[in-house]
Amino acid sequence: MNSSEKYILSQVKIYLAATFFFLLVSGSACGQKKKVETEQGEVAVREIAQNLEHPWGMAFLPDGRLLVTERSGQLRILSNDTTLSDPLQGVPEVFAKGQGGLLDVALDPDFETNSLVYLSYAEPGPDNTASTALGRGRLEGNSIRDFSVIFRQEPKVDGSNHFGSRIVFFKGKIFLTLAERFKFDPAQDLSNHLGAIVRINRDGSIPPDNPFADQNDAEDAIWTYGHRNIQAAAIDPNTGNFWVAEMGPQDGDELNLITAGNNYGWPIVSWGENYDGSDIPDPPTRPEFTDAVVKWTPVISPSGMEFYTGDIFPEWQGKMLIGGLSSKALVVVTVNGEQAKESDRLDLGARIRNVKQAPDGSVYLLTDQNNGKILRLTK
Repeated sequence: MNSSEKYILSQVKIYLAATFFFLLVSGSACGQKKKVETEQGEVAVREIAQNLEHPWGMAFLPDGRLLVTERSGQLRILSNDTTLSDPLQGVPEVFAKGQGGLLDVALDPDFETNSLVYLSYAEPGPDNTASTALGRGRLEGNSIRDFSVIFRQEPKVDGSNHFGSRIVFFKGKIFLTLAERFKFDPAQDLSNHLGAIVRINRDGSIPPDNPFADQNDAEDAIWTYGHRNIQAAAIDPNTGNFWVAEMGPQDGDELNLITAGNNYGWPIVSWGENYDGSDIPDPPTRPEFTDAVVKWTPVISPSGMEFYTGDIFPEWQGKMLIGGLSSKALVVVTVNGEQAKESDRLDLGARIRNVKQAPDGSVYLLTDQNNGKILRLTK
C-alpha cells in the first residue's frame, strides 16, 4: 500500500470513528430522538432513560430530579443528568402480581418543609389476597424513612386485576382512585371501598364533610362510587373540577367529571360490553347514574392525566393530556368548563402509562413494558 492509499485509509477510519461517536451520542438507547406529527406541528420525542420494569408513577422533586416507581416494587430517582439511582430503601412490600405492585407516587404539598412522599400500591393480605393501600414516609437521601400506611381499601380479595391507584391532592385533602378488583357488583355497595374514589386528610383521617360520613351502612371515606378501574385523574387548575378517565370493559372507556356522592353506574350500565360479548345497558337507560362526558370506542385504556400549563406547547395550554395504553398514544382533550372533547392524538407506538409536566414545561411519559422507558416531549 503506497502512502496515498494509507492516507486515504486513515481518513476513512477517522470519518468512521467520528460518525460512530456522533451516533453514540445523538442516537444511543438513552438519546434517541424522533418527531411525531400533530395537528399543531411536530413534537420532538427523546428517550432519556430505559430498563425500568413496568414504570407506573412519577413525581418531580423541587430540584428537578424525578421519582419513578416500578410496578415490581422499586422506587428510583432519575437525576438531572438522566442517571437512574439504585432502588430506594424503605419502600413497602407490595403484591407484585398481574396489575398489582408499586403504583403511584406523589409529593406532599408541603414537601419542601416536611419531605413527605406518598406511595400507593397493591398491599398483600392473607391467603393470596390484596387491596390498594396508601402510605407516606420522609425522603432522606436514597431512603424512605418511617413509612406508614394511612389508608387501606377494604376488603382484601383474591385476584390480580384492577387496583386503580392515582393520588390527587386538592385543598388540603387527598383523593385516591380505586377500582373494583374485577369483582363487578361490589362497586354498587357503599359498605366496601371497591369501585370507589375515596377522600381523606393527609394523615389518613376522614373529613367530616365527606358525603357518606354520617351514613351507618357506608364507608365514610367514599367520595363517589360505581367505578370500574381509574388510573387517570387530575384537577383542572382553571376551574377546580375533578376529572378521571376510567377503563371500560370491552369498549367504552369514559372521561368522567367527579361530583361528591354520585354513582357512576358500573357494572349496571356501561358504554362497553362484557368480554364474553354479552350486552350491558347504556347509561342513558338509567338516568339515576352519572354519565360520561366523553366515551371512547375503540378504547384508549387511559392511564395518567395532566392539565398542561407550560410554555413549550402553547397549543396545549389548559388542555388535558391522557396516557393511552392500548392506543399507544398521548391523547389531548380540550376542556371547556364541564364539557370536553378529544382534539388531538400523538401516536407514540408504545403503551403510555403516565404523563407529567416537567418544571421546564416539557412533558414526560412512562412506557409500560419490561424494558420501560422515560420519554421527554419538547418542540
